[in-house]
Amino acid sequence: MKCVILGGAGFIGLNLAEALLLADHDVLCVDQSEARDRFTHASLTHPRLTMLWGDAWDEHALEKALTDCDVCFHLVSSTIPQTSNADPRFDVQSNLQGSLTLLDLCVKTQVKKVIFLSSGGTVYGVPKAVPIREDHPTDPTCSYGIVKLAVEKYLELYRHLHGLDYAIIRLSNPYGERQRTRGAQGAVAVFLGKALRGEAIEVWGDGNVSRDYVHISDVISCLMAVLTSSDPRARLLNVGSGRGCTINQLLGVIGNVVQRDLAIRYVPGRAFDVPSNVLSVERAISVLGWHPAVGLEQGVRRFAHWLQEHQSEHV
Repeated sequence: MKCVILGGAGFIGLNLAEALLLADHDVLCVDQSEARDRFTHASLTHPRLTMLWGDAWDEHALEKALTDCDVCFHLVSSTIPQTSNADPRFDVQSNLQGSLTLLDLCVKTQVKKVIFLSSGGTVYGVPKAVPIREDHPTDPTCSYGIVKLAVEKYLELYRHLHGLDYAIIRLSNPYGERQRTRGAQGAVAVFLGKALRGEAIEVWGDGNVSRDYVHISDVISCLMAVLTSSDPRARLLNVGSGRGCTINQLLGVIGNVVQRDLAIRYVPGRAFDVPSNVLSVERAISVLGWHPAVGLEQGVRRFAHWLQEHQSEHV
């Protein structure tokens, strides 16, 4: 197949591109020019890989990229949960309107399927039951989650109107190889990077909020399974580890891996942080035969080893 990855030079995109190439698919990655250095450091080269640099929502470039495309992976977002409420209008103008441009072009170029990376951490809001199933009410507390949910609804509308197939992946908190440790999100990566550098780790709240951390290899194996699935139940799937871990427990794991005492500073919590977010992954297990295979400590050790091997670029 010819696969297009919007956000192909990012953490998830690079790992996905590598897996698709190993499976003998043709891959075209679209990403902003600022990501060139990240892509260069990834050292990902292959005769079936093409990079297109520029604005992911540029209609002319995007139409060219999608021509003869079988599957489009929509991984790109110009906001993060922490900042989205500061300017919801920008969130809508960039991510929602951009996604609608993408869907129109997918219909025009006869793309067979769109696989959209949604947010299992924000679309549900404060959970009424844990682990959270796909049929849980959706009441986001940040613009990021609202926009992700709106894109999900438009995907179903375009399937109804135009026959455009899709799959929605409500992802928990991915971590692992190729993730930046100096970014604005990704607790495992940020905390592990600070631990390896001997820096203080800042924790929002008391560290007792519970989250679901999933290793990137498990995310990619699920995306590869969704790529070829024709089961309509695969149109909406939670993807995570299925297990909760508090921030304090995560810090304990990181301390064990780096074998040093961590300097931790607790600061007031944030209004949009829900007390617990752990996803049920039973549907993905049942529909795809997929299951998360990498435990948290094992995954953090793998990530730490990779970071130490690539210290000049990433730590």
